[in-house]
Amino acid sequence: MTSGLSRRYIEIAKPGGYEALVCHEGPVPRAHKNEVVIACEAVGVNYADGIIRMGLYASAKALHGYPIIPGFEVAGRVIEVGEAAQDRWSVGDHVIGLSLFGGYTSHLALPADGVFKKPEHLSFAEAAALPTVFLTAWWMIHRQVHPRPKEQWLIHSAAGGVGSALCQIGRLAGAQIIGVVGAAHKIDHARAMGANEVICRTDQDLWSRARECSPDGYDAVFDANGVDTLAQSYAHLAPTGRVVVYGFASMLPKNGRLNWLKLAWDWCRTPRFSPLKMTQHNKSVLAANLSFLQSHAPSLREGMHWVLAHFESGELTPLPVETFPLADAPKAHQRIESGQSVGKLILIP
Repeated sequence: MTSGLSRRYIEIAKPGGYEALVCHEGPVPRAHKNEVVIACEAVGVNYADGIIRMGLYASAKALHGYPIIPGFEVAGRVIEVGEAAQDRWSVGDHVIGLSLFGGYTSHLALPADGVFKKPEHLSFAEAAALPTVFLTAWWMIHRQVHPRPKEQWLIHSAAGGVGSALCQIGRLAGAQIIGVVGAAHKIDHARAMGANEVICRTDQDLWSRARECSPDGYDAVFDANGVDTLAQSYAHLAPTGRVVVYGFASMLPKNGRLNWLKLAWDWCRTPRFSPLKMTQHNKSVLAANLSFLQSHAPSLREGMHWVLAHFESGELTPLPVETFPLADAPKAHQRIESGQSVGKLILIP
């Protein structure tokens, strides 16, 4: 039961820098009819959380507004079950929870459909690290790219959360993967995740090396950089190739503060793709943002069950995690925006 407990959470009253992440205390939520309450042992941190903090995340503004509690994923123990969910969950169950915001908290009430059994061999931190990145990767690969064995893929940010998941799921699909990383200390991790070759942008010329690795072009390129690489990602597609866009990291600051002049300039420089030329070249541009896919909730649940089944079988492996106390959410944001982290960052309430 939740009586007598206190809840800690991180709230953003209005967009800003790292100081906008403020820790509060309040009552623990109660479970409504078809809900469970989770005592969160671990909370996933995603790059999108920083974009929410800056006030640039479209779904945060369109679907929620400010003040807002960021966070899309938690892992923990069920402490209360609503009447209609008692045939599915019991107090004490170890679970993973998917939320549309609200995750930076010690206690979270979620609809039963957003809760999944935690694989026993995963720690709470490893479990909280998997939903957003692996579900995003699954969606792009199996709902957008529709892979065929031996395709040539280029994966930017291959040592990050989504990049690591793309490498693993791509390897299972039989793709030949060229991973791109931004620092030498990330090379071994990208290889461990499934990259056949790794290009380090700080030591090699990215695009000449990319041509050497796949002279005929790429069947798929996964790009979360935006303006810095998007035009060349498209240019290096093979006929029938697809660029999948899922972020714009190169447009955003590494110090937590927006530079509106740079942002405007980068927006002007962002490639616009001509449908006429795309039909002539037989190339496609796809894009993904799971927070705007609530109308596809059954498909997302299917994806989560696929991901969890492959974790249970050992075909997918947990990402390395770096942990921070919940109150140190500003430090976690600073770390993920530095571009130096590997795998996933986790908050411990």
